[in-house]
Amino acid sequence: MNYPVEVYSLFSDFDIALFRSGKHFKLYEKLGSRTVTQNGKEGVYFAVWAPNAQSVSVIGNFNGWNPHSHELYPRWDSSGIWEGFIEGLGLGEVYKYQIHSSTGEHLEKADPFALFAEQAPKTASIVSTTWYAWNDNAWMRNRADHNALDKPYSVYEMHIGSWQRDPEDPERFLNYREVADKLVPYIKEMGFTHVELMPIMEHPYYPSWGYQITGYFATSSRYGSPQDLMYLIDMLHKNNIGVILDWVPSHFPGDGHGLYRFDGTALYEHEDSRKGFHPDWKSYIFNYGRNEVRSFLISNAFFWLDRYHIDGLRVDAVASMLYLDYSRKADEWIPNEYGGNENLEAVHFLKEFNEAVYSHFPDVQTIAEESTSWPGVSRPTFDGGLGFGMKWMMGWMHDTLNYFKEDPINRSYHHDKMTFGTVYSFHENFMLPLSHDEVVYGKQSLLYKMPGDEWQKFANLRALYLYMFTFVGTKLLFMGGEFGQTAEWSINQSLDWHLTQFAPHKGLQRFVKDLNALYKEQPALYEKAFSSDGFQWIELGDHTNSVFAYLRKGNKQADTVLVVLNLTPVVRDGYRVGVPYAGEWEVLLNSDDEIYHGSGVNQQAAKSEAIAWMECEQSIALTLPPLSGVVLKRV
Repeated sequence: MNYPVEVYSLFSDFDIALFRSGKHFKLYEKLGSRTVTQNGKEGVYFAVWAPNAQSVSVIGNFNGWNPHSHELYPRWDSSGIWEGFIEGLGLGEVYKYQIHSSTGEHLEKADPFALFAEQAPKTASIVSTTWYAWNDNAWMRNRADHNALDKPYSVYEMHIGSWQRDPEDPERFLNYREVADKLVPYIKEMGFTHVELMPIMEHPYYPSWGYQITGYFATSSRYGSPQDLMYLIDMLHKNNIGVILDWVPSHFPGDGHGLYRFDGTALYEHEDSRKGFHPDWKSYIFNYGRNEVRSFLISNAFFWLDRYHIDGLRVDAVASMLYLDYSRKADEWIPNEYGGNENLEAVHFLKEFNEAVYSHFPDVQTIAEESTSWPGVSRPTFDGGLGFGMKWMMGWMHDTLNYFKEDPINRSYHHDKMTFGTVYSFHENFMLPLSHDEVVYGKQSLLYKMPGDEWQKFANLRALYLYMFTFVGTKLLFMGGEFGQTAEWSINQSLDWHLTQFAPHKGLQRFVKDLNALYKEQPALYEKAFSSDGFQWIELGDHTNSVFAYLRKGNKQADTVLVVLNLTPVVRDGYRVGVPYAGEWEVLLNSDDEIYHGSGVNQQAAKSEAIAWMECEQSIALTLPPLSGVVLKRV
């Protein structure tokens, strides 16, 4: 069969003007490959941006990978877009672009806008579609309420390829649909409000965890088709569970079929390695000053929010984008026009990204992984901020884990690690992360970071989780942490689910379930998560006993809860704590309860007395269980 390339275009002059000015945020509707009908003939339209190419051809099985038989047409407007229609092709066709560069190179490139790709180590693109019959209308109508900053936000972070494997063939990945059948009832039972998927865009190098992306618009074919992923998201939504995607606009790998020197020039990256090469990850940094690159990246964000109904984007490695000297020696970077180390082009891009996302998708959230003290990351751009909805609270994570790693006998010397966070807690809309980065590369699992014997390790971890879920901000826990995974996370195998048959792990799993329930049931724990009005220290200075007490407050005075932590293995009888209101205070949750494999030292309801204590006119006397946290509320 003959497959002539015919002149055909989906671009209007307005599209081109938007693209060239960096304002076209739906390029996925124009570039790439898609089945169309032209003049009654069915086929595939191809369009690719390669402004410095001498010629561009579509090659594939259909033409024996012959670069001379199906050359695309360059647009007349100098946009750098090559396009054309090939009759007779359809869904499932495997293809690449062969680009003849201005320097004489012949490059074989995957389609940057492809919706699907061959499984690694193969690298070709596949003509596909994002058509899907969604059944999540109820979720989408009410998503603004689920995603609001004054609602519970408890995230389960996971890596698709290592959450669970086929028990009969541990080498086989579960596909998205198989994951859905197992994940949805599990997350619903455990009570998490959102799932965060580590990058599921196409990446050739599996050990990169998905952070070295070559196909920004293609879901990883390791786990199934676009429709398979949509099914997973659909099922989560139907069960009132939101979905966050890890998104990586900070860098891309140098694989020959990817974005690197796409048309023989530094098209998506910088020519100068001092701006365009990342020394830590041996990858390439996007040129945020190039209008077409900004259109590409913001279009990619829109694509996942639009076509896949994603509820939020966690933006990876924001700090590496903000600083020109990030992880560089003095002679390895170029200052900005004012002599500073701020990447002004990246700052502009991040602001524009957030403004565009929130203007078109006001009911989603963008979340920054940003580890420095850059001001206003989660503040509106009109107020000088970067415009993110939330920011990971990395300082809290490091301080808290360092505190809990200490043997209780030494904790009195590190008391400030638990209190320092409130000095800056309300500068940003913080999310508290216990993420994948903390359980790899010799850092040990969360359970094995804890000191002491087995009982103490589990008691410490339960106390840590209670502190996390009752402190300010939103919450994120990496998979396996909820049941006490003992081994470090490995992408090459499933989590050790068999551990949940043993009492300590089963107890911890139930405790996390009950913590999520408490978090969602008590408005004081989420209504003012980012406001100093929602938090008050009652006892922050008892370093001798390693005891902490604080209030969480909601919109109604009656919703106030009291949290008391005893972070030594000593039972403290008659420990007096000030309370703001007279009456009886009942225990809502005790991490030392026997049902959680605790020691069973139970504090019963306590009636307040008119004894002034801790700057409160009323106080209660408590029995504090060892290595534990207790949550109380006035009846």
